Amino acid sequence: MKKKTFLILLMMALLPLSNVRVMADPIGVQLQVRITDPEDDQDNKNRNPIIIPEICIEDYTVYFDTPCDGYTLRLVDEDNIVVYSTVIPANTTEVVLPAYLSGTFELQLIQGNLCFYGEIDL
Repeated sequence: MKKKTFLILLMMALLPLSNVRVMADPIGVQLQVRITDPEDDQDNKNRNPIIIPEICIEDYTVYFDTPCDGYTLRLVDEDNIVVYSTVIPANTTEVVLPAYLSGTFELQLIQGNLCFYGEIDL
């Protein structure tokens, strides 16, 4: 019994020394959709419903809750200049954005002639 009591007291004494890491919850990005080029594919009307990707961001990491394989991810600044662009590889669940970027940007996910967009702060 003394061993158990000693071990419990020892664990309680060492508990404040444990490494505690607080992680922020990722913030969901509300995406809207628009057509990038209305003249493109006029004869090829897609009758399937448009599925808006679900993504969230934490610090400089964008997490994909729905697959975005092959989409182009772009960040556009307030002057409508593309400051970052990359193609999302297959089976990617997250993309780390460059740390030199800061401010408010329009995050765009482009697939075909559809552009899913939302505002983010870095």
